Amino acid sequence: MNDPIADMLTRIRNSSMRGKSTVSTPASKLRAWVLDVLADEGYIRGYEKTTGADGHPAIEISLKYYEGEPVIRELKRVSKPGRRVYMGVNDIPVVRQGLGVSIVSTPKGVMSDQAARSANVGGEVLCTVF
Repeated sequence: MNDPIADMLTRIRNSSMRGKSTVSTPASKLRAWVLDVLADEGYIRGYEKTTGADGHPAIEISLKYYEGEPVIRELKRVSKPGRRVYMGVNDIPVVRQGLGVSIVSTPKGVMSDQAARSANVGGEVLCTVF
């Protein structure tokens, strides 16, 4: 697998379109940090670390719905292995006039665009969520 973050985002997107309550993905620290931001911003109910059927560590993600519709309407990968996207604090994109969130990997950790602006740090824009 070349891009584990894109794989996790695709699993979340597909499961939410199908109305699933949970989705499983292989575990890694970066995935957990991205899921922390999604949980803090209210896009998922939460996640827990488990062991998959093959014995490898996995993460079970609880998806969130509002009136039968998925809370996550749009989930896009910005920085890819073939084209990394780094931005300064003044250039971090605002998603849908502030209604969405950009997830940024900074020297101070993985955080939302608003937290990165308040901490005055830029970094790699991982994905956008609306």
